[in-house]
Amino acid sequence: MKKFNIRKVLDGLKEVSSSTPSVQVGPQENHLIQETLQSDHFQLCKTVRHGFPYQPSSMAFDPVQKILAIGTQSGALRLFGRPGVECYCQHESGAAVIQLQFLINEGALVSALADDSVHLWNLRQKRPAILHSLKFSKERITFCHLPFQSKWLYIGTERGNIHLVNVESFMLSGYVIMWNKAIELSTKAHPGPVAIHSVAWHHEGKQFICSHSDGTLTIWNIRGQGKPIQTITPHGKQPKDGKKPEPCKPILKVEYKTTRIGEPFMILSGGLSYDTVGRRPCLTVMHGKSTAVLEMDYPIVDFLTLCETPYANDFQEPYAVVVLLEKDLVVIDLAQNGYPIFENPYPLTIHESPVTCCEYFADCPVDLIPALYCVGSRQKRQGYSKKEWPISGGNWGQGTQSYPEIIITGHADGTVKFWDASAMMLQVLYKLKTAKVFDRNRSKEDKGSTETSDEDPFAIQIMAWCPESRMLCVAGVSANIIIYRFSKLEVTTEVVQLLEVRMQYELNDIESPDGENRRFPPPVPPLRQAAHRHSPPPAATTLTEATCPASMRSTPLKQSAGYQVDLVVQLVWVSGEPPQQITSLALNSSYGLVVFGNSNGLAVVDYVQKTVVLNLGTVELYGSNDPYQRQPRSPRKTRQPSGGLCDINEGSATSEDRCKSPTSDHRDNSFSRSRSSSVTSIDKEAREAISSFHFSDTFARKGDSTLTPCLYVGTTLGTVLALALTLPPAGEQRQLQPVILSPTGMLVRLKGSIMRMALLDSTGSMLPPAFEPWFEPNVTADGEEREKVRKRRPVSVSPSTSQDLNESQYAVVCSEKQAKVISLPSQTCIYKHSITEASFILRADVVQMSQGVSLACFCANGHIMTLSVPGLRPLMDVNYLPLTDMRIARTFCFTNLGQAMYLCSPTEVQRITYSQDTCENLQQDDVCVGLSGDAGGTFYTGGDTRGPQQRVLQRPLRGRSSVPGQRGAIPSVPLLIHLLINTSCLVLFLSYPNSVGEISSGKASRSLAQHIPGPGGLEGMKGAASGVVGDLARARIALDERGQKLGELDERTAAMMTSADSFSKHAHEYKRKGKLIKEERAACDGGDGETQEELNSDASSMQRVTGIKAT
Repeated sequence: MKKFNIRKVLDGLKEVSSSTPSVQVGPQENHLIQETLQSDHFQLCKTVRHGFPYQPSSMAFDPVQKILAIGTQSGALRLFGRPGVECYCQHESGAAVIQLQFLINEGALVSALADDSVHLWNLRQKRPAILHSLKFSKERITFCHLPFQSKWLYIGTERGNIHLVNVESFMLSGYVIMWNKAIELSTKAHPGPVAIHSVAWHHEGKQFICSHSDGTLTIWNIRGQGKPIQTITPHGKQPKDGKKPEPCKPILKVEYKTTRIGEPFMILSGGLSYDTVGRRPCLTVMHGKSTAVLEMDYPIVDFLTLCETPYANDFQEPYAVVVLLEKDLVVIDLAQNGYPIFENPYPLTIHESPVTCCEYFADCPVDLIPALYCVGSRQKRQGYSKKEWPISGGNWGQGTQSYPEIIITGHADGTVKFWDASAMMLQVLYKLKTAKVFDRNRSKEDKGSTETSDEDPFAIQIMAWCPESRMLCVAGVSANIIIYRFSKLEVTTEVVQLLEVRMQYELNDIESPDGENRRFPPPVPPLRQAAHRHSPPPAATTLTEATCPASMRSTPLKQSAGYQVDLVVQLVWVSGEPPQQITSLALNSSYGLVVFGNSNGLAVVDYVQKTVVLNLGTVELYGSNDPYQRQPRSPRKTRQPSGGLCDINEGSATSEDRCKSPTSDHRDNSFSRSRSSSVTSIDKEAREAISSFHFSDTFARKGDSTLTPCLYVGTTLGTVLALALTLPPAGEQRQLQPVILSPTGMLVRLKGSIMRMALLDSTGSMLPPAFEPWFEPNVTADGEEREKVRKRRPVSVSPSTSQDLNESQYAVVCSEKQAKVISLPSQTCIYKHSITEASFILRADVVQMSQGVSLACFCANGHIMTLSVPGLRPLMDVNYLPLTDMRIARTFCFTNLGQAMYLCSPTEVQRITYSQDTCENLQQDDVCVGLSGDAGGTFYTGGDTRGPQQRVLQRPLRGRSSVPGQRGAIPSVPLLIHLLINTSCLVLFLSYPNSVGEISSGKASRSLAQHIPGPGGLEGMKGAASGVVGDLARARIALDERGQKLGELDERTAAMMTSADSFSKHAHEYKRKGKLIKEERAACDGGDGETQEELNSDASSMQRVTGIKAT
């Protein structure tokens, strides 16, 4: 017989009641708070994307506007101008960008994709948009070429054919250079692919150079005899017997640039000898007799040589080389000896080591960014080029966000980076290397005992930061916590202070509140199977390699100005079992405490006295009120007393899974329980881990009338527990008397793991935790002055009368499933809201908006929601971003004033806003926002070019006139249309750029390519046109409209010619038949005059209709 359980019935009734949007469960008259936030105050949109373009595939540069464009394999388009001017756009198809071509100084860009489509982008408007598109259906696009100041775009295909596109109308011309017309006419069969990777012209147009797959370069004359005039093997060894040099690796690209004074430059990628195994990718610069081989950190995707002039028929005068690597962008200075690189001003080093966690802070103290910049400027490398960054196009947007913003990123190598994110920009401020605390130079014996250590043993897992006091606390994947103080002075620490904490706790079978017995999984076997296995050392012993995953540094540590180590806390092995990873971390500078927890329990550390003040298992926090009725298991034989610390091993996780770092594929594709990504509810009742903390001055117990320092503890089973803090008085007694923590019981229970807790005052304003103002820790000052500086700032709380016990505070608690508002000190639930049933919350924060306080949530199903506080009214619910991998869950952050961010790729940070005011300000300040593209600043600066190298457009070049009777006209240079990788042949076609398409060749077949108007068409250009730029835009519109009308006229003319030919054929046939009839009748009866007149009349009428004399 099935057992009836009244608890299940009650839980079912609770679930039904919580499914309503928002329920008020308390007396309404006592909790009337005027909420100012409305749904009109929220709007979700992207603001700007920072970082290196993920998986780049192509690159282009406008030498006049000084703009760089990078395309990616996912169809993304990134535009870079001067520092702070960036833009992100996305092709809807998502196909890889195989090539980019600027319409130089025209504010337009052509992109060719792997799906055989070509797009024309308009860069003159606020948000770059596609004007026109062409989709090829019968031939595969392999290469495009757009000569400077030409209106014809040459498109090469896989079959070896070259098609012409008018860039003004973006219509395909009927003129086609067929493969069998560009080579010897005697060749009837397709020659197939040739071993040529790239071609570059000499500026005079009489020679060109080719790079080959055998590592050679060949130089050709256009009037040669079919043989190269010179063959060069840049990295081949020259045999002494006169034989051919040994073949080398393919030279993927070569560029040939000339100078007025001196030897030309030949720049190439690849071509190294095959015996250079393990050598990094290289870029070779050949200048005269010197050859420089520049090693790169990553494989080379593409490179471009920056020249003084955009004209291909003039001396180029190269001054820099932009090298696009798989994970970096390098610019080399060609004008200085040694070819130094430019210091990159873009925030492209986010992925220097994989990002494992992020924190986002808005409205920081105004003196914080200058302080971080001051200490960070001393860390800059030396040896950069002294010239200014050559990519300097575009204009900054007039941003109105004036409050300081800081982003902190933790990385897999133990690095912590501070970024200035103010005004929609991103600039690195300071870099902290936490691995310096540990000794990485272990002996072979030590390395042998750590074969199963983490892939990234110093990876940062959680960070806690107090901007006001500048205290920083980081938790590593090796179960260590490092506490830092900020100092402007350099110090040398002889011995880094270390605290050891042992956490282990085992439970018997438990009975959950629903009446079912649950058993915790058996302990996981120890990771280390060392030959000399140590038993658990006593608390006072020194850490050894058998108990600590990372050994401490034994030599003095020189600490530069910035963040300096104050204390290291290490969880040690117990009974041969490794410590569990830390799942939650919190810091309070006013109390001088750091608290951390994991699946075993929690520990509170007093970093002022450098001691552990509390060490409890999760069950011990409940006391006798444990709803699961758990009892400690009998200790094992090898176990020694550990002071109440507990260790509950991860359930089904194997030792290999647990030793993986946050950057491994396992953590990216699974929902493992951690503080930074609490994203699973599977087997959530198998153990109860600590999921969140919150320090505050509040009512510790039910019915209290005075405020006391408290610590709220949230667990993965949805319980919020309170601990009262007893702090010694400030001053000398704080250094001597201990801090006392006492559990006061359970505050509230929710469904799902606790994500966030916050406190409000009686007016609904958020109460920030108490903090200590920053002071210089390395200055020896008088005791009184030091204590004045260190005097903590009190928390402002609305006054309340202790006699009436009026509710003066509200606790906001959010879990994976629901949110509740608790009135204090009565501890009654006055509001609750079921946020999601089918999904769960990944990140939740109580944020301060300009109009009030709200609760912001990001769910695993991609929804971003905001709720009013304390009423928990739904204000916004947008299906924004489905969870595709753990990177998003691990790095998504909300912050105040409606800002948020996450890592959209391993190398890029996407910032978004959910504030209506911010969205409106961005649109008014010429910062493009939206779901399809975002930008900071504007790129096209109009026709008024600046700089000596840019004014070259306003003067004619000296040279022979290409048009008789005109002096000083720009000479036309023969064009080389070459098809690169995967082509069927090398096509050499000499023509004049402005006359090729003028040949009357009819209209291209519609089945070859389909013309698709883009969303940023003529109407968008008309709306954006104003002033001088407007005149240029209107002239361009008129030309476009004229091109469209001419195209329509060509179509009508072709139709009339076809009709005329048809009528002519019919008339000729009619006349021929008339003659036959006449001859037959003449033969029969001697002729008929009337019939002849009728035939002549019909022929005359046909001639008038067709307009063509039939002969």
